[in-house]
Amino acid sequence: MPAAKASSNKAKIARRVIEVLEYFDDNHREATVMDIVRRYNRPQSSTSELLSSLVDLGMLYKDPYSRSYSLTPRAALLGSVGQTDVVRDGRLVRLIDRLVAQTGLNVAVFGMVGLNAQIINWRTGTRGSSPATRNLFGGMQEALGYSAPGWLLMSTIAQPRCDGVVRRLISEAPEDRKFAFADMAARLTQCRETGHAQGPVGFGTAAESLVALLPDDGTGHRLAVGFVYSADSRVQSEALIECLNEGIRHCLLQSPSEGGQVEHLQTAA
Repeated sequence: MPAAKASSNKAKIARRVIEVLEYFDDNHREATVMDIVRRYNRPQSSTSELLSSLVDLGMLYKDPYSRSYSLTPRAALLGSVGQTDVVRDGRLVRLIDRLVAQTGLNVAVFGMVGLNAQIINWRTGTRGSSPATRNLFGGMQEALGYSAPGWLLMSTIAQPRCDGVVRRLISEAPEDRKFAFADMAARLTQCRETGHAQGPVGFGTAAESLVALLPDDGTGHRLAVGFVYSADSRVQSEALIECLNEGIRHCLLQSPSEGGQVEHLQTAA
């Protein structure tokens, strides 16, 4: 029992570290202890201790006057070396910036974690704030079968494994959230044919989404990017799809304009 409890505590600490790092975004460049406490419903004393530890590790800066925290470059660069080129050289970030600037809508990147869809990155748009989207943020997970991003990501799973995933999701779903196998199969076929999906964003909200697959990077871990908006928003689906497709072509399928060629100076060192 003591060993199991220690393991559980370590898992909680790891989760809370990730939560702190994910708190920071364009709308939250700084955070106080109470900001983190309120967002994640965590104890104040342990949150304060955790933030101090992250300062000691060089992951956070602490302003001695406002007593607020902000991310350091170490936090931004940690893990970037092992990423694919579109992540490492900033093309994915430029795509997100472009989509937000063009539409003003919220933009999210989604990925798969086991049988869950996860919000990998969340960016609030200039016209995207609404009660339906206010509680969405990076790191949230939900079973693949409940959202348009989940359907699109699930459609990338090869057969016959995909059919097995659908059956497992149905068997594990609560009675009030079960869905028909045939209906899901039809949705997934449409996703495979078009490369995009439109429907509920899920994650316990009433928000809608329109998402497109990012190009296969060969890692086996597909990602999707798309717009998230309230159901009463007046959006033109065809225009948003073209915006996504053009953004992906421009930002991801073209080589970076700078830094593509490196001159080797053999005598420089």
